[in-house]
Amino acid sequence: MQGDATTQSSALVAFTAGNVRSYRDPVTLSLQATRVANAEVVRDVRTASAAPERLLPVAGIFGANASGKSNILRAMADMRAMVLNSFERRRGASSFRRPFLLDAEASERPSAFTVELILNGVWWQYGIEVEGQRVLREFAYHYPKGRQALVFEREADEVSFGAAFRSAGRSLLPLLREDALLLSICGAADNAPIGPLFNWWMDNLRLATSANRTGRAAFTAGLAKEDATQQRVLDLLHAADLGLTDMQVVRPDAETLDRLRRVAKILQGDEEEGDEFFIEDLVQLIHRGADGDVLFEPEDESMGTQVWVGLVGPVLHALYTGCALLVDELDTSLHPHLVTKLIDLFQSQLTNPHCAQLIFNALDVNVLDSRHRYCLGRDQLWFTERGSSGATHLYSLAEFKARRDEPVGRHYLNGRYGAVPELNPVDFDLAELSQLVQA
Repeated sequence: MQGDATTQSSALVAFTAGNVRSYRDPVTLSLQATRVANAEVVRDVRTASAAPERLLPVAGIFGANASGKSNILRAMADMRAMVLNSFERRRGASSFRRPFLLDAEASERPSAFTVELILNGVWWQYGIEVEGQRVLREFAYHYPKGRQALVFEREADEVSFGAAFRSAGRSLLPLLREDALLLSICGAADNAPIGPLFNWWMDNLRLATSANRTGRAAFTAGLAKEDATQQRVLDLLHAADLGLTDMQVVRPDAETLDRLRRVAKILQGDEEEGDEFFIEDLVQLIHRGADGDVLFEPEDESMGTQVWVGLVGPVLHALYTGCALLVDELDTSLHPHLVTKLIDLFQSQLTNPHCAQLIFNALDVNVLDSRHRYCLGRDQLWFTERGSSGATHLYSLAEFKARRDEPVGRHYLNGRYGAVPELNPVDFDLAELSQLVQA
């Protein structure tokens, strides 16, 4: 049964990107519930309109290797990086832009990003167009009474503000740069009227990848030492059946820290950029042994344990704050039962009362199985397919009018929805691996 309107009044509605990474043409990932949504997972998020907006807490993206399912998450992270950092970065720094590279004509066109979100009960729309290091266009609208109202609109170095933002907005104009977003300047200048839109990006659309797993594990360990979150962290560690009892953070000594910073500067080839390098804490896990607790070194931990520990902190933070979390390759090194339980934390209104959102990609079709309690609905499943030009197409299972009881996992593997690799056995035979083995 669908729940009452939630107390949370902020959530991601949709994300659109074009000429970004493997996406040559504009694509949209939507978290708006459709008529085929599983009613038990839909969230009613209050807005200024009479009726609340019906949103989804989870979206899962599936597809063949190198089909672009990670790139939609990276595109979101690219936009977040531009909003948070473009003004703070020094002039001439490398561009945040990652255009489509397999079509010379297309790569010369601007890259475009747009997000739609509900922020403190008000619908907002924010978008940018960038070319190289230049901001060509930037706009923000909101709908405080259900009707569109201008926040600001920028064409290169020309900016116009809506009436409610004009006075505060004009103070930002002397700071305007062609390589910095106006919203990024708003955040640096602590502009109160537009500040809530900037602040949304601080916690939302953080991308969890293998590259930042160690830092996420340290974040989890930090939550394990706070009274308000300690028990919940330990509960999730115990629930995963990993044999863990506790964890601790170990900071490298001063000499080691200094050496790591100098190495980072050399590797990055820039002294100033090297100062931004973050030295991550070392996390050690405590396991239950026959004769008591045993402290493990990081290299002794299984990959599945490291992955889970790196997810617990961000997941709990998302559930507490109601923010949108991105996870690349959610199923890496985790048992399918554990992946399903993690998804259920977001799907269940009991464990996710604030409409936190999880957007992930995966290869394991076990999470497509409709037998578990909070299975992904047909409008929560998305697919990526690489066309003959190398460009990625993103589409929803809802487009196929699949039945609620349809065996989605089996049909997906059979190619009914596309988004599977086209493997020709002859190609493998022609690889002449048998000669290599004989040699």
